[in-house]
Amino acid sequence: MGKVVPHSLFSEFDIDLFKAGKHFQLYEKLGSHIIELDGVKGTYFAVWAPTAKSVSVIGDFNYWLEGDHKLNVRWDASGIWEGFIPGIDKGTLYKYKIHSNNADIQTEKNDPFAKYCEHPPKTASIVWDAEYDWKDKEWMGYRADKNGLDKPYSVYEVHLGSWKRKADNTFLSYVELAQDLVKYVKEMGFTHVEFMPIMEYPYDPSWGYQLTGYFAPTSRFGKPEDFKFLVDKLHQNDIGVILDWVPSHFPEDAHGLGFFDGSHLYEHPDRRRGYHPDWKSLIFNYGRNEVRAFLISNALFWLDKYHVDGLRVDAVASMLYLDYSREDGEWEPNMYGNNENLEAMSFLREFNEAVYGGFPGVQTIAEESTAFTGVSRPVKYGGLGFGMKWMMGWMHDTLEYFKKEPIYRKHHQNDLTFSMTYAFTENFMLPFSHDEVVYGKQSLVYRMPGDEWQRFANLRLLFGYMFTHPGTNLIFMGGEFGQTSEWNFQQSLEWHLTQYAFHSGIQELIKDLNQTYKTYPALYEKQFSPEGFEWIDYGDHENSVLTYIRKGHDKKNDVLIACNFTPVPRENYRIGVPKSGQIKEIFNSDAKKYGGSGVSNNAIKLSTKAWHGRKRSMVVTIPPLSILIFQ
Repeated sequence: MGKVVPHSLFSEFDIDLFKAGKHFQLYEKLGSHIIELDGVKGTYFAVWAPTAKSVSVIGDFNYWLEGDHKLNVRWDASGIWEGFIPGIDKGTLYKYKIHSNNADIQTEKNDPFAKYCEHPPKTASIVWDAEYDWKDKEWMGYRADKNGLDKPYSVYEVHLGSWKRKADNTFLSYVELAQDLVKYVKEMGFTHVEFMPIMEYPYDPSWGYQLTGYFAPTSRFGKPEDFKFLVDKLHQNDIGVILDWVPSHFPEDAHGLGFFDGSHLYEHPDRRRGYHPDWKSLIFNYGRNEVRAFLISNALFWLDKYHVDGLRVDAVASMLYLDYSREDGEWEPNMYGNNENLEAMSFLREFNEAVYGGFPGVQTIAEESTAFTGVSRPVKYGGLGFGMKWMMGWMHDTLEYFKKEPIYRKHHQNDLTFSMTYAFTENFMLPFSHDEVVYGKQSLVYRMPGDEWQRFANLRLLFGYMFTHPGTNLIFMGGEFGQTSEWNFQQSLEWHLTQYAFHSGIQELIKDLNQTYKTYPALYEKQFSPEGFEWIDYGDHENSVLTYIRKGHDKKNDVLIACNFTPVPRENYRIGVPKSGQIKEIFNSDAKKYGGSGVSNNAIKLSTKAWHGRKRSMVVTIPPLSILIFQ
């Protein structure tokens, strides 16, 4: 194995951008890159370690001994160490051995820009070049239209390690998922799939939210090009791909980013701003230019190299507030004396501008649980610039309402109607995510009251209400067939339940709701606009009935929705209708194929009798615990 040869992939302009925090393609420069130099094949290494006294590449090629392959520090005070090592090829294991100028601290770290890592609990980085011949040109050509905010957006949230497993409880590979998962998502009619973090992580119980390999798809399921194959297959089947992205915190594992070069390099040096007490993890220093460039480069890397269509940003609330999960005295106010993290806000704005500026066909989605204003407002108008925000208040209020016995629901109808007072303050996504089916919260179906029939009728009503409420939708895996147990990341979903009528009925319902959502423009064209929604009657507390209209660009596409939140059928129920013409029932959650009682409305006749402030009305039967959609 040859000695380190001085070489650089950086230009002076690259270094200027890096120092300014404006280099957003750092993955092309930092890390390990297989190249040929003067006719000799080998690998170029570059790592940012400004406090280092020396940096050696150690690996299986030099018996993990330091000293023989020391990198050279750049002369320009960038803190970058680099060099070319002849003979090192794809598949070589390596780490960086760093001696710090800080009290002679020594660290042994994996490469922050590694494209592939060993299968945990092993921790080495792997020299890799994930060459892949993409076949999704058609999707990439029209995804900007498919991904638009005025298009159907129905998301299936997936944890790859527990969606489905083999008989011996081992994981399906990326390649196997490209068959089974893609077929299932297409059959169910979802427009997008969202993967819980697939970047390399050391600890399975973290579900992937404690990352050590930000640029590496986890090796649990295969190689980087195998993950590209999975994304490609989804695109070829007209399904968009969203990745969970975690710029909010990272673990203190010895081989990770923490105290990288013997200094607080990636994390904020003030423990009040650099340590997360809830997750016992470190918080990025959003005010440091090079850290901002690292994170934004990472976001763009997945959009660029893996053709990802969206990023759902985890734990945004924890980033926005200096006092998040902290008691008095455990945090320091900002320069204006309040609790907002100005550096994190600035970072998120820059992140969104970089994403939408470089990849206009994608979306960013914020998991943000507070009343912070302007999360999905464009940066130029003072917002954070996200495309969408999770509607956590709606999720909480709706589930609280549904767990109540129907006899008491008439006293709590405002739990449902309250969401419409703020539904258009952001571009909201309605989430029934993984967080709602763990830690003793129970599965969705077991949060419903009543006997088995009522539980499943309630669940059908819940999903129907979700799909007809303004906003986009997200359902965590298992919910779409009424899994009865809480989610367990260590085993497969309970697929055997789908042999039973009530569970297969929920599956059929979700298929039809997805199809209805995509077929009727009134349900998506104005999903973020108050012009797309109109109450008919939100005041019938006594019957626990809600009626409303969803509107599209063309009035002829308007749909009318009626919900009955009790197990008592509402017969001869009169509803005010906005216009004359024929009206038909296009969806009924009480249909027998879903497990319902089969009550439906045929040959509906409009009356000239005024009702609900409208000149015309119709009389229908609203089945027990059901939702009806009319056009």
